Amino acid sequence: MKLLEFIINDIKPLNISNDVRDLQLLFNQLTFSHIPVKDENNVFLGSFSEADAYCFEKDKPLSKYAYSLENFFVRDTTLWLDVLEVFATNSTNIMPVLNEQNQYLGYYELNDIISLFGDSPFFTEAGGILVVEKGTNDYSFSEVSQIVESNGGKILGAFISKLNTDLVQITLKIGQTGLTDIIQTFRRYSYNIVSGHEEDGYIESLKERSDYLKKYLNI
Repeated sequence: MKLLEFIINDIKPLNISNDVRDLQLLFNQLTFSHIPVKDENNVFLGSFSEADAYCFEKDKPLSKYAYSLENFFVRDTTLWLDVLEVFATNSTNIMPVLNEQNQYLGYYELNDIISLFGDSPFFTEAGGILVVEKGTNDYSFSEVSQIVESNGGKILGAFISKLNTDLVQITLKIGQTGLTDIIQTFRRYSYNIVSGHEEDGYIESLKERSDYLKKYLNI
């Protein structure tokens, strides 16, 4: 499904010449965190936040508070994962969509974009989740892919789930094979296994051997 199919036009942006009371009335009626604003030529100017709107004087025009406009938006060509990033960066639940001429086309709702992530193979395909960790300067995605594929696995999704100056944490969705051999290979390549959402046979094997040794020594 194309992302453009999620553009919504039921709520039109306010004009910068509207009064503040019009903005406050919209916020009273809707659950949006922001309301987009355009000029007379349908050119997007930015969005007012709900928090700011109730600090303005009702009888004043929005143009008086243009300095408070927040200028986040996406293009009609922006990929959905980038759209999700802009949502997160700006703490908003509505995202204005513009064409190359900066004309307002409509908006995306956060829940619709999140649903696309939920419908991706990362969540819908059968497989195991594996989280590995290594030094920031020591890992590579090509090495990660080689480790998975050399053990007969297929990567259904991968992303950096944690990053700092010392360590990087990679979350993988792996299909078509069990995780045990893959986990052991990651260990041989000096990756720390943070989490494996499938039985870690390596650990279970160590526990069994340890239990056997204890029994043997107690004979």
